[in-house]
Amino acid sequence: MAGPTTAERGERQQESSGPPRARRFGPPRLRTIIILAVALVLVAGGTLWLLYGANWTRVDRVSVSGTRVLTPAQVREAADVPVGDPLVSVDTGAIEARLRRELPRIDEVTVERSWPDGIGLKLTERTPVLLVQKGRKFVEVDDEGVRFATVSRAPKGVPELELEPTRSGSAAASLRRFGEDRLVREAVRVAGRLPDAVARETRVVKARSYDDISLELGGGRTVAWGSGEEGVRKARALTGLMKATPDARHFDVSVPTAPASSGS
Repeated sequence: MAGPTTAERGERQQESSGPPRARRFGPPRLRTIIILAVALVLVAGGTLWLLYGANWTRVDRVSVSGTRVLTPAQVREAADVPVGDPLVSVDTGAIEARLRRELPRIDEVTVERSWPDGIGLKLTERTPVLLVQKGRKFVEVDDEGVRFATVSRAPKGVPELELEPTRSGSAAASLRRFGEDRLVREAVRVAGRLPDAVARETRVVKARSYDDISLELGGGRTVAWGSGEEGVRKARALTGLMKATPDARHFDVSVPTAPASSGS
């Protein structure tokens, strides 16, 4: 008895396997998509309400840190933080700019959000290295030559800067060209290079020109420093000179390779 032909076997295989079933998006898949969409809308709406509508994410406190001469109250007043506004909408850059403009004593400032309802003002104040007398008051000058504040009482331990610019010769021409501010910066440069022991004894820094700066120390002693160049070598030479001749009244380190002292 003959077996099934090739054609018959093909027909049986087709009948058993049948045509491929098409993928159908039935009601469960559609329902899932709708639920996810609604959930996303609710989450987005809830987030917006939380950031902009909820009372407990509105600015309620302003903290201040880093003050030395300034008071926290002064900083808060100058910052003018919009208390009651949504924390997320506060323009921290504008607050920083306002603080720098209103309080020149501030050297560095950072404004940070402190969730859920706070603003933090972290600042560093400028430190005076020299004082310029102005009538009965004193103008504080920092280590960059910036005149940042006027005070009625001289801070303890800060030397006074006396500007006595030369009125003739090349030094005067240079001063007219670059201005007094550069002379102040040169004096600041010198003050920043003084050995600690000398800095504590310095009462006055005199600046006549960029290369003629001198110091008045306690006890009537003086130091001819010269320009602000080679400050480290001059500081080293002065330290050695003062140890070698402790009774001297005048020290000259304007040429650090040939320091000299005189008087007793």
